[in-house]
Amino acid sequence: MVAGLKKVMKKGLGEMGFNKGGGSINWFPGHMASATRAIRDRLKLADLVIEVRDSRIPISSTNRDLQPMLTGKRRIIALNKKDLANPNIMHKWSHYFESCKQDFLAINAHSKNSVQQLLELAEFKLKEAIIKEPTLLIMVVGVPNVGKSSLINSIHQIAATRFPINFSFSIVQKKKKRATVGPLPGVTQDIAGYKIAHQPSIYVLDTPGVLVPSIPDIETGLKLALTGSVKDSVVGEERIAQYLLAVLNCRSTPLHWRHINTKGFEENTNDKHEYNVRDLLRNRRKPPNLSDVHYIEDVVTEVQRTLYVTLSEFNGDLDDENDLEVLIAQQFEALQKALKIPNKASEARTMVSKKFLTLFRAGKLGPFILDDVPDVSGS
Repeated sequence: MVAGLKKVMKKGLGEMGFNKGGGSINWFPGHMASATRAIRDRLKLADLVIEVRDSRIPISSTNRDLQPMLTGKRRIIALNKKDLANPNIMHKWSHYFESCKQDFLAINAHSKNSVQQLLELAEFKLKEAIIKEPTLLIMVVGVPNVGKSSLINSIHQIAATRFPINFSFSIVQKKKKRATVGPLPGVTQDIAGYKIAHQPSIYVLDTPGVLVPSIPDIETGLKLALTGSVKDSVVGEERIAQYLLAVLNCRSTPLHWRHINTKGFEENTNDKHEYNVRDLLRNRRKPPNLSDVHYIEDVVTEVQRTLYVTLSEFNGDLDDENDLEVLIAQQFEALQKALKIPNKASEARTMVSKKFLTLFRAGKLGPFILDDVPDVSGS
């Protein structure tokens, strides 16, 4: 990563302490400590562990405290939200995990075909255990908001038709039990067990998302916050948005948006539809309004155009922390205009940050992988 980004994180973002009860950031809720102990106890009994990570941060979304216990277990690393990750880089991660002799699969927990592939791999990993054990336990673990509960709900919906009779994930209860799913980290706060099969009996445990008591560095913490594993209110939307802008600029991402056609936006500027971040949230009960979809696309186009113009006209040095800070400040002002936030708004930067982060998290700015692939050439 460019040196300017490192310096901006230290200077502009401050020495944030991602520690339990320490520094300016206290992100380790009390329920996480008790949940961690319960997870460790149950891990001893698990026949298979599905460790769910975020495809955008395959390393940063690791719970390092659990890794020693997972090493000796049958384990599948499920890189969820692959639809939000850069597919042009995913093959490098495939090579990395293969070199580590670790089973992994990039998935989309909302895709039937994707989850079926995961179940196939789980079946293969459990073949030997099925013969020996009358009851099997699959444990799903991961940091907050990586999609564990969504994955379990998908397994409930499709597994009965996928597995052969001696490894059926059929739900034996008349009423399906669904895991609670929400956009905020920490929705699942209890360890819930679901019987999803018989002959042999197979149980899946959905565990709460648990972060380690101490995040190793500021950048890892910011990546977790950017992807939603740490609540925005803990770190601050402006800090997270500032980090995202620094990443985009240092990677020259906006320069790839030079050919974006802004005609559609210009034609719809008379539409006084008020932009609302909730327009981007999933609503399964009601299909999206076509005009809303077009409006969001126009907003995305204008945001991308704004960032392209500000970066292309930038004459400073991205390696210089002061120059990078000046650019980011200019981009905040330009985004405020692009998002039509009134100049007199007292919380203008916060409003810009919230809307900008929503676009990124919904994948509207494109697919990204924020982690660098570790070098395994010497291994």
